[in-house]
Amino acid sequence: MTECGPLVGLKVIELAHIMAGPVCGMMLADMGADVIKIEKMPDGDDTRRMVPPTLDGESAAFMILNRNKRGTSINLKSAAGKAVLEKMLATADIVIENYRPDTMHRLGLGYDVLHKKNPALIYCQITGFGRTGPYANRAGFDLIAQGHSGIMSVTGEGPGRPPVKAGTPITDIGAGILAAMGVLAAYVHRLKTGEGQLVDTSLLEAGVATTYWQSAICMATGNSPKAIGSAHPLSAPYQAMQTADGWINIGAANQANWQRLVEVIEMPELAGDPRFTDNAVRMKNLDVLIEILTARFRTRQTSDWLARLEAAGVPAGPVLSISEMLTDPQVLAREMVVDVKHSRLGHMKTLGPPVKFSSTPSGVKRGAPLLGEHTREVLREYGYSETEIKYLAANGDIIAL
Repeated sequence: MTECGPLVGLKVIELAHIMAGPVCGMMLADMGADVIKIEKMPDGDDTRRMVPPTLDGESAAFMILNRNKRGTSINLKSAAGKAVLEKMLATADIVIENYRPDTMHRLGLGYDVLHKKNPALIYCQITGFGRTGPYANRAGFDLIAQGHSGIMSVTGEGPGRPPVKAGTPITDIGAGILAAMGVLAAYVHRLKTGEGQLVDTSLLEAGVATTYWQSAICMATGNSPKAIGSAHPLSAPYQAMQTADGWINIGAANQANWQRLVEVIEMPELAGDPRFTDNAVRMKNLDVLIEILTARFRTRQTSDWLARLEAAGVPAGPVLSISEMLTDPQVLAREMVVDVKHSRLGHMKTLGPPVKFSSTPSGVKRGAPLLGEHTREVLREYGYSETEIKYLAANGDIIAL
């Protein structure tokens, strides 16, 4: 298999499960790193059991997060299994883990221990709340982090309604992306100095980092912003509008686009209305503004409005379903939906890498591994003989297909 991407040659050991850690590993694998995923025994990553849906028995949730990785399964509770992992970590460039905060320490494989044995190692730990602070030992899940970070207080249609989390697991995914960014920054430092280091981020910090606008408002006024649906807390009109046959997003957030918008909707008198002359008064009179605009947008279909708005240069877009998004021509043109070959299922669809490189292209070269699919291959690379591999498998220390 031809390797490509800017990180070709880097060896990554992924001791991670479910989402945040696997997202980090996937990002690095898409950029060419050799990511060896180590799954627990006997059942592997918990996403293998997040079903339905499945494709011929294989978990869709597992496959979407673990492409481009080589898969092993090692019993870290056995001495022999732990010894296999220690041998792998001794020469690794990067290790990613998102176990409970004390798990690696209890195994005798925490950062302090591994750093002494492999000073160039970049050790990335993703937790629910971070390594320090009063909540450091708490387990973390996306739902918990979205609530704790304030996201759920500003998501939804308005005060008095139940709290709503974002529809996608943004703190899990965000923590994985932040971790990948941190790993790459640490790698740059290592290229300069030869030194590895600890990279520490969390679901909570990923959530807090999404609240820049809301935190700015609170820090400036002392008041916590409330949920306002699809509207923007600082600019208007900037939200979803109902049309004759669906919904459309309008981004007329600055003065020039506001003036273009009133021309497109054939209501130029709104530009001179003292309630709407600039952004500050539009925000003050947001409810009445949206009432007026909604009545107007309901008179035409979404496609008609999109054509008119695009012609006038007003930022606008449809509110697509996931199915519609996956077949959208721009999404396809950016290769965000690609084919990949799975070792059991054959060719299948997956999401493509979100970062493109002109000289060292990333790509999706292999599907997610079966449980233990590459254990034998990987252990051979670390000097294990076929006899030793068979013994470890028979003894319950590894799963090797």
